Amino acid sequence: MPSPYRALFAAPGSRAFSAAGFLGRMPLSMMGIGVVTMISQVTGRYGLAGALSATIALSAALAGPQVSRLVDRYGQRRVLRPATLLSLSAAAVLLFAAHYGWPEWVVFVACVGIGCVPSLGAMVRARWAALYRGTPQLHTAYSFESVVDEVCFIVGPIVSIGLSTAWFPEAGPLLAACFLAVGVFWLTAQRATEPEPHPREQQGGGSALRSRGLQVLVATFAATGTIFGAVDVVTVAFAEEEGQKAAASVVLAAYALGSCVAGLVFGLLHFAGAPERRWLLGVCAMAVSMIPLLLVGNLPFLAVALFVAGLSIAPTMITTMSLIEEHVPRAQLTEGMTWVSTGLAVGVALGSSVGGWVIDAAGARAGYGVPAVAGAVAVAVGFLGYRRLEQPAPGRGGFVGQHDEHEEPHVA
Repeated sequence: MPSPYRALFAAPGSRAFSAAGFLGRMPLSMMGIGVVTMISQVTGRYGLAGALSATIALSAALAGPQVSRLVDRYGQRRVLRPATLLSLSAAAVLLFAAHYGWPEWVVFVACVGIGCVPSLGAMVRARWAALYRGTPQLHTAYSFESVVDEVCFIVGPIVSIGLSTAWFPEAGPLLAACFLAVGVFWLTAQRATEPEPHPREQQGGGSALRSRGLQVLVATFAATGTIFGAVDVVTVAFAEEEGQKAAASVVLAAYALGSCVAGLVFGLLHFAGAPERRWLLGVCAMAVSMIPLLLVGNLPFLAVALFVAGLSIAPTMITTMSLIEEHVPRAQLTEGMTWVSTGLAVGVALGSSVGGWVIDAAGARAGYGVPAVAGAVAVAVGFLGYRRLEQPAPGRGGFVGQHDEHEEPHVA
């Protein structure tokens, strides 16, 4: 591991909370695609599978910021454990309902409950911010966590799809639930690195989403999430049309691998100039990278196209987390990070649902038009809201709030 990454873990407890966060984030990549695989195997209906995956994502979008707001106010341990128990109980109902053929409304209700899962990525990043706020190490830490996210998306779909197709349909979501339980309870047992809670009077009242800059980031990533949700569902269907459904996990892993490689390199670099420019460039790159998918003809070509498309993901996400520090009060940092995840979740819900409908109506190849359109929308929203990102709110706790072109900021 390059020395800037090794230096991160000199802080006591950093290895343990990062490892716990890795396990706790595995369900992020396993649960949705696991439900798609499970339901498509049990019922053969991709529309229903996409709708259930969308329900989980939409529920997480609604519940996630509320959970994180409570975390900012009362602390991670007091909030995350009850929320996780609720999500695990709903996951158990989902598995039984799918296995025994219970009514569809029961399955949908269970998916709503699963959405109460806390955003472990935001919790871990908040711990890094508490350790390294105002130092160059924070940029490296955010880069490392983006790489961890992508490792989850490399390993998670392979494991989830592989188990569900080779063992039994419910195996992928079942293992995802186990990872969630271990990750959350291990993380919340580590009290020394837990950020101090901020009571209501310290937060100034209201939601972090009042920030105009955060609104732009959330709206843009709702469109970006549509790309991710559609690509997942359409890729599984495309692989099945090619007679190699299990290969979908490998193809999706190439998408995450591209992001992982880019994130590792990005974390070693420091940039001059305003971060919002790099952010907008990243959004444009993600949109353009969807165009080759419309020309896909076979799985090897698709894997290469997705790897190239993935190169823009991690740098854009890293820069996004730094922009959040500019536009959100320090006492609401966890909530602010979760709102971006919420935007992604809303997009994933829309993308997986619309993608499933397009597949049922016109086939998998036509489904790749959904992420292409979503990319164009993301670019449009990014340009329309760019001026808001140029004006960091005064008194925020971020380290990259200064835009002096003659000084080199340490956070992208």
